[in-house]
Amino acid sequence: MANMETAEFETDLSLFKYDNLEQLPPRYRDLEENERTERIEAALAELGDDVVILGHNYQRREIVEHADFIGDSYQLSKQAAEADAEYVIFGGVTFMAESADIITDDDQSVILPSMEASCPMAGMAEALQVDSAWAEITAAASDDDIIPITYMNSYADLKAFCASQGGLVCTSSNAHKAFEYAFDKGDKVLFLPDKHLGENTAHRLGMEDEIAQWDPWNPEGKDAAEVADRDIILWDGYCQVHERFRVEHIEQVREDNPGAKVIVHPECRREVVEAADKAGSTATICETIAEADPGDTWAIGTEVHLTNHLQRWHPEVDVVPLCGDACMDCNAMRQIDPNYLTWVLEELAAGREHNVIEVAPEEKELAGVALDRMLEI
Repeated sequence: MANMETAEFETDLSLFKYDNLEQLPPRYRDLEENERTERIEAALAELGDDVVILGHNYQRREIVEHADFIGDSYQLSKQAAEADAEYVIFGGVTFMAESADIITDDDQSVILPSMEASCPMAGMAEALQVDSAWAEITAAASDDDIIPITYMNSYADLKAFCASQGGLVCTSSNAHKAFEYAFDKGDKVLFLPDKHLGENTAHRLGMEDEIAQWDPWNPEGKDAAEVADRDIILWDGYCQVHERFRVEHIEQVREDNPGAKVIVHPECRREVVEAADKAGSTATICETIAEADPGDTWAIGTEVHLTNHLQRWHPEVDVVPLCGDACMDCNAMRQIDPNYLTWVLEELAAGREHNVIEVAPEEKELAGVALDRMLEI
């Protein structure tokens, strides 16, 4: 474990934090869907109320069809805590399983089926890396109070770091409220890790001229004094799915589907959000399609599996992807293979736990503080 420079807890890079998660045994790698479905259902019947399965909106059909709850990451964690099942299987990525571990009871075990399901954007802002940048930026802005805000899509130790520095967590739905909270408490905001959500939030608040960007990947391009001169400092991170969308995709879908409306996630580039008819979280996207009139056409700018779900759930609405599958697929989410789900369920039924996600006690306590501050807004 490594010592933080500016926070009083130890942590490690995520690469080493979860290096003990297990690979899928060879005997599970070639299961056919029918056999797999039967085995999953048999294991669930045996486990009963002892297990709850969470399926993120971006998971494939073969996962969400077995899920007890489907939705956004934090919403799913809350539902797991309320369900009070002994085992929580999270069909999502590592930071989501961590969030579930933070808010569920100590006697609940959170399991991530696949060790490969690690969000690239969360990995773009490791707490140790942010800690070093924080020392530089705060030294350059010594007369100002900087409040760090981390997007929910971050590791637990970064949430803990933000709490230790007076900051908080936000979702894509309440980022603007988190900014307002921060400016009420301090003078400047450091927003991590998604620069696009940060920029779109700054525009929403009419503060687009107060943006500076901190690029941790370019030693020659970092100037603490320069970024400290602005009120909003954005970390150079992004979602690899949402950054792929372009204005030309919107123009093409409107040409191909006259009368179509476009809704995109606020993790998209600023120019894409401006060109769309509407922007919002996955929950907002789902609500928009659910409330659409029969025969309406909506193009969706987010991960392809949510688009596929909406096509199945609302056949009366013409739901089309904003661009092709290659543009929209999240490889990290794809790692939650249904064969992995079969394996962890059958092992639980046999009394064996695998791939349990546990947040260190001090990180867990501090990260809970950051989440509590979010709930206050």
